[in-house]
Amino acid sequence: MKYLFLFLSTFAFAQQSKFVDFKFVNGQITINPIDKSINGAVTYCFQVLKPIDTIKIDAQNMTFSEVELNEKKISFSTNGKELLLIYPFRKGKNFIQFLYEAKPKQTIYFVGSEATNNLQIWTQGQGKYTSNWFPSFDDVNEKVIFNMDIVFDSKYQAVSNGLLKNKVENNGVTYWSYKMKKPMSSYLLMLAIGNFDKSTLKAKSGIPLEMYIDPKDIAKQEPTYRYSKEMFDFLEKEIGVKYPWEVYRQAPVCEFLYAGMENTTTTLFSTRYVVDTIGFEDRSYTNVNAHELAHQWFGDLITAQSGKDHWLQEGFATYYALLAERAIYGDDYFYSKLYESAMQLKQASKTDTIPVLNAKASSLTFYQKGAWALHVLREGTGEKAFKKAVKNYLQKYAYQNVTTQNFFDEIKKVSNYDLDNFSKVWLETSGFNSEIANALLAKNKAMQVQLEVGKLRNKPLSEKYVFFEKTLQSDVYFTVKEAIVGQLTKEKFEDKKQLLLLALKTQNVQVRQAVASTLQKIPEEFRSDYETLLDDKSYQTQEFALYYLWNSFENKRVEYLEKSKYWVGFNDFNLRILWLSLAISTPEYATNKEIYIQELINYSSPNYEATTRQNALEYLINFNIINEAVFKNLVNATTHHMWQFSKFGRENIRVLLKNSEIKASFQEILPSLTEKEQFQLERLLKE
Repeated sequence: MKYLFLFLSTFAFAQQSKFVDFKFVNGQITINPIDKSINGAVTYCFQVLKPIDTIKIDAQNMTFSEVELNEKKISFSTNGKELLLIYPFRKGKNFIQFLYEAKPKQTIYFVGSEATNNLQIWTQGQGKYTSNWFPSFDDVNEKVIFNMDIVFDSKYQAVSNGLLKNKVENNGVTYWSYKMKKPMSSYLLMLAIGNFDKSTLKAKSGIPLEMYIDPKDIAKQEPTYRYSKEMFDFLEKEIGVKYPWEVYRQAPVCEFLYAGMENTTTTLFSTRYVVDTIGFEDRSYTNVNAHELAHQWFGDLITAQSGKDHWLQEGFATYYALLAERAIYGDDYFYSKLYESAMQLKQASKTDTIPVLNAKASSLTFYQKGAWALHVLREGTGEKAFKKAVKNYLQKYAYQNVTTQNFFDEIKKVSNYDLDNFSKVWLETSGFNSEIANALLAKNKAMQVQLEVGKLRNKPLSEKYVFFEKTLQSDVYFTVKEAIVGQLTKEKFEDKKQLLLLALKTQNVQVRQAVASTLQKIPEEFRSDYETLLDDKSYQTQEFALYYLWNSFENKRVEYLEKSKYWVGFNDFNLRILWLSLAISTPEYATNKEIYIQELINYSSPNYEATTRQNALEYLINFNIINEAVFKNLVNATTHHMWQFSKFGRENIRVLLKNSEIKASFQEILPSLTEKEQFQLERLLKE
């Protein structure tokens, strides 16, 4: 039934678009963070192409008033999903204006609070529908010029799409006016409100590059946004089409649903990527940064007509991000990432039967297989012809919607490459052609060695030992050495000891991290060598090393805890949370354990982001540190907007409820919970 409705609504929209063309919209919205409501005033300008008696605007669960057509009252109705404008419309230009109220259940998210001075409000339109918070168009084929005025408390910054044309403060309230010049699909409309500092660079082409950050993270600004300008300048040159908008800004937001989102002119991304110089080693924003930027052309400037052609957005953004990173990190990096995705695709193709040209394809298929398809095409047609085709394709369909055939038509104009066969192999079948992929990977010397290492996976160590020894001492790219360490995991320690020592001697952070993560039970004879990992400039390596050393050497636990007692780690406090868990679980360490327990429980509370909370809750449950506060924090997790965290909460409560005493404790806290929390817990208690 869902698919029938989807078909009917798309069909209805396709019919409407033949009669009506929406040109631009001016919206002014006021947000109330206490009851999470929105009040708005909206004016749409549209052209009636053929007479029609009902015009629809998508609007989920909204109430409307003062609906006027060309300044005269007009009949309207709503069905919970749309605003229906009922009138004998004739050809010509029209303005419709109205007021609306909404209390969205999704798409706009309220994080933190004014009381704790960490309030953030942000939107996520793709996959969630902007029509939940702003009357707009769920169909991506209706492109409109959006101009948004946001009214909010002057203590905060507000950003939306386009240029900030005006900012007026009045009695502690600020009016931000953002204007666009070109049309876009509604799912790309956005707003974000929070405490932000801003720094601005200028691209070679003169485009302002605005980079926002929470004032408390100002010291992390440079490593977080490292290479932003270089990648922007590179992509403008590589794509051959000037950046299609007037400004580019980026802002990290708390509890974001994805790694990043390419809202037109204004990318939002997860605070996970707000890092210091050490954090940059393991959690660099560079790839996500380049990916969302590439979408400003592939997705925002031209948008796929339907889900079937989604690879035209994700495959292109993934591939061009890799090209941008290649310009920074070099060829070996570029090919190592292609190798990594080839391995994932080869494995996935054993069970995944859905090809690229299918709206139900997996993210791995749309992103990584789409990128591989483009690499094959670029290599097959030649770089010059490929770039010319992409440039023509973008210019011809700028601010419009596209299909795979539109792209192929431009390739055909510059090359005789066999697109029928290419499409069959890379877009229409679910398998992954390793033969073609390996031949392209082998153009890179490091990948020749990587492929050789891969072939040895099932050989006994004695047959590959000399080759591994030689390779670990060579200057080959680090991913090859990582792969060697990975193959040693199940070998006896005495057989691999010398190879592990060679891996440590590389002084490469990632190769050493491979040793840290794969050697979980550390022999005494290797202890002092392994202990050097505690000093590596990597929070990830330090986490592995501290835990496995603590676990392996009971008599050294106090020493390890003393060494690491001031460690914090990433902005999700990974090292601090681990340290607290270990300190609490070491009987001979410190007497003030209650203070540590309270601190750990605090990390599991709504004062922190979901990743921090889940990490803390995992340790609390695993080490059996459970009390009323932990139960409440676990129940609260089930109400979270991030599905992974709410699922984690539900699954852990289900396990705990098997214990009758714990079940009684959950029943006791029921009256003190919020309505949402009670609803979730009662459901679990009844299962």
